Amino acid sequence: MFKKGTVCANISIGGSMRTVLITGASKGIGKQAALDFLKAGYNVIVNFNKTYIDKSEYLMFKEQVEFIKADVSDYNQVKDMFLNGEKRFGSIDVVVNNAAVSYVGLLSQMDEKDWDRIIDVNLKGIFNVCKCAVPSMVNRKSGHIINISSMWGITGASCEVAYSASKAGVIGLTKALAKELAPSNVYVNCVAPGIIQTDMNDVFTQKELIDMIPLGRIGKKQDISSILLFLSDENTSFITGQVFSVNGGTVI
Repeated sequence: MFKKGTVCANISIGGSMRTVLITGASKGIGKQAALDFLKAGYNVIVNFNKTYIDKSEYLMFKEQVEFIKADVSDYNQVKDMFLNGEKRFGSIDVVVNNAAVSYVGLLSQMDEKDWDRIIDVNLKGIFNVCKCAVPSMVNRKSGHIINISSMWGITGASCEVAYSASKAGVIGLTKALAKELAPSNVYVNCVAPGIIQTDMNDVFTQKELIDMIPLGRIGKKQDISSILLFLSDENTSFITGQVFSVNGGTVI
């Protein structure tokens, strides 16, 4: 498993630094992953879809980081993001599909536009990113794709039907794409977080969340970034098509 301060494992043959693109990296799990990948010696493309992103925490990594604004649900924006990222760092070795939106409410009260937005970002967004990432990876016979699902994609959540459906789709996409790309030595895996301390869970009280978790604590963003680093390592060479459910025992 990933150890803090480990850099050597993330340097490619020939001495060049490996590059990771992380979608939805302006906050939460994505931001934590971006910072931890930088500390581990990667070049990092930080994708965001906000008008502003706080870059103050990245000052010491300015030679390793590129910020690119793009809506992952828009294929043309994703294509331009890859072109700009490759122009800065060359090949993109790892992709972490993290961008997602949520909706909490009854299905009967949900508008079609809300359903479409969740599917467009959470599922179609991964299609768009993978479509841009795969040709180069297949051509190089090397690459790692890690898709972020959710424990609700495994078991479903009341009042989160669209979100659960989109995240279940991410799992199916991961397994199918892993089989498709395995002959090209491209690894595709999925991480399904449980209850993690992020803005998405701020609508619930701490007690409500902790009462659901057998380990008795809410997950930390580092719990997810650590497994992302592990799955991105070039030495992790016999794991593909798997779903890693990091949930403190909530779903077993």
